[in-house]
Amino acid sequence: MRALQITSLTGPESALELVDLPDPGPRHGPTGGDGIVIDVHGAGVSFPEVLQTRGEYQMKPPLPFVPGSEIAGIVRSAPEGAAVRPGDRVAAFCLLGGFAEVAVAPVAMTFPLDERLGFDQGAGLVLNYHTAYFSLVTRGRLIRGETVLVHGAAGGVGTAAIQIAKGLGARVVALVSGDAKERIARMAGADEVVRSGPGWRAHVLDSMGPVDLVIDPVGGNRFTDSLRCLGPLGRIVVVGFADGGIPEVRVNRLLLNNLEVIGAGWGAYVLNRPEVTARVADELAMLVRAGAVAPIVGATFAFEDAASALLAIDRRTATGKVVLRVRD
Repeated sequence: MRALQITSLTGPESALELVDLPDPGPRHGPTGGDGIVIDVHGAGVSFPEVLQTRGEYQMKPPLPFVPGSEIAGIVRSAPEGAAVRPGDRVAAFCLLGGFAEVAVAPVAMTFPLDERLGFDQGAGLVLNYHTAYFSLVTRGRLIRGETVLVHGAAGGVGTAAIQIAKGLGARVVALVSGDAKERIARMAGADEVVRSGPGWRAHVLDSMGPVDLVIDPVGGNRFTDSLRCLGPLGRIVVVGFADGGIPEVRVNRLLLNNLEVIGAGWGAYVLNRPEVTARVADELAMLVRAGAVAPIVGATFAFEDAASALLAIDRRTATGKVVLRVRD
C-alpha cells in the first residue's frame, strides 16, 4: 500500500515521504488487539500532525512512522462482536497510521458513517466533533439557551463546536480573522460573527452580552479578554493552543464572578472509557439525522500533496476540515 511516513523532524515542508509498505493486519493498530482494518478513502489533517513533523507533539513515536489519526473509508475486516462489518462505511480514530491506503482502528473508536455524509466529511467527524461535544457538554456543562463564544470558529474544532452548540439549543458568537473565515462560521450556523482584531471583546458584548461559555482551541493573548466576556458563573474551556502561546490566569479574575477555567483533554479522557465514546457517537448521530451536524470540508488535497495540507494548517489559512483524498 501507499503510505506517508514522517522520516525526519524538519517540519511540514519536508518531513513526509511517500513510501510503499505492507498492508497492516488487525493486530497492527495502536492498541495491539484485534482492530478494524479499513480501506481509507479520506484522511483528516489536524494540528497534531503539524506538531509531529517537528517532534513537538506529546506523542513521539520512533522514526519513521505513519501519522494520521482520523479516517473515513470502508471496512475490510472486523473482529467478532464489533458494531460494524466488512463493507460498511465508517469514520474512525486510529491514533496513528491514517495517512495510508489501509489503516487499523480500535473497535471502540470506529463508527458507522451516516449515508448523509461523504468520506471527506467522515474524515473530520471523530476528532473534531467528539472533541467539541466533550468540550461543550461533558466539560463545559452547556445548557440549552446559553450563549457560547467560539474562538478559531472557522477551523475544524470551531465549526464543530458551532454546529453542536446550535444543535443543542445555544446561541453562538464566532470569532474569526477575515472574510473567508466569516463565511465559514456563518455556514456553520453562528448567530453572530466578530472579527478578532483590536476591540473584539467590546463587539462580542455589544452583540450578544456576557457569554456563559467560551470554547478556546487557540490560546495566546486573547485569554484575559475571554474571561472578561463571561457573565457570572461563566466557564472557559481550554481545548488547545493553535496560536502557540499558553496563557496564564490571574486567579483573582475568577473570584469576583465565580468563573471557571476548565481543561478539555479529550484523548486522555476517553482512552480507557469506551462507553463514553459510544455515548457521544450516539448523540452525534442524532444531531446528524436532525441536520444539525454536517462537517464543513475546507481544502482537499491529493494524497501526494500532504505537505501543502499541513502547511495550510500551520499558516492558519485553512478553513473547515482539511482532508487528504487517499482514494478516488
